[in-house]
Amino acid sequence: MAQATNVGFIGIGNMGRPMAANLARAGVPLTIFDADPAQSARFAGDHDCTVASSLAELGSAADIVITMLPTGPIVSAVVLGTDGDGLAGALAEGSIIVDMSSSEPEGTRTLGAELDKRGITLIDAPVSGGVPGAEAGTLAIMIGAADEAAVKRVEPFLNAMGKRLFRTGPLGSGHAMKALNNYVAAAGFTAAAEALIIGERFGLDRTVMVDVINNSSGRNFNTEHPIKDHVLPRSFAAGFKLGLMAKDVKIAGDLGEHLKVDAPLSRMVRERWADALAALGADQDFTRAITHWERSGESGAD
Repeated sequence: MAQATNVGFIGIGNMGRPMAANLARAGVPLTIFDADPAQSARFAGDHDCTVASSLAELGSAADIVITMLPTGPIVSAVVLGTDGDGLAGALAEGSIIVDMSSSEPEGTRTLGAELDKRGITLIDAPVSGGVPGAEAGTLAIMIGAADEAAVKRVEPFLNAMGKRLFRTGPLGSGHAMKALNNYVAAAGFTAAAEALIIGERFGLDRTVMVDVINNSSGRNFNTEHPIKDHVLPRSFAAGFKLGLMAKDVKIAGDLGEHLKVDAPLSRMVRERWADALAALGADQDFTRAITHWERSGESGAD
């Protein structure tokens, strides 16, 4: 694939694992690295790839590097490191880094400017579709970049992981779009959760409520999937962490404030998810946020 370009993949977590697996199945020469060596070892046991023992080893082996990490600051730390020990120090001039994490748009632009001085191109290409989309290779991918030739080079690999590629604009625009999308999703989940809590307090049955909503104008992705599949059965296993949802909502809210947009709902949703995060912790599934809101509303449910 793509002139046998060597691809490095950093971050073999819940999302990174199936994404990297799709690259391996597509025949991409793949080198992987994860902060947890056990994650890399498990992946290598199932897929044809090389495990790098360090970022420098991965950088020396790869022409294109994909990062799928929890936050933008972690991406910057991995890429730049301290005293030259980051990924960028091992990459050859002309290399491309594709950050598929959910990172802060302004931080992405700052990182891109620093890499440009070194002859390295940064592309932001965050994803939507969750773990099921990552496993099926049907992710929606939002691409921000200034270098069109670099985008063309990475497109075959993005196509191996996603079904629809959206060219959103210059560097940082993909990360802005991802945060705004997740803000809309979080707002929808919040509204649905509050409706269930209010309705149950009144005496309505939650299952009936969700059935009615899903056959009426309130139907949306959250009521059809996270609410129906994970809140009603109390499984809370949608596969996306609360800390990541709260982070994305914060990025969107902060971006609005930075741009001096009057967006009070984004601020309210940001505060709602920050409150759930403080109460429940970052590692909980995002759907479990409703349990904190239930207690806050004195519904007695858990």
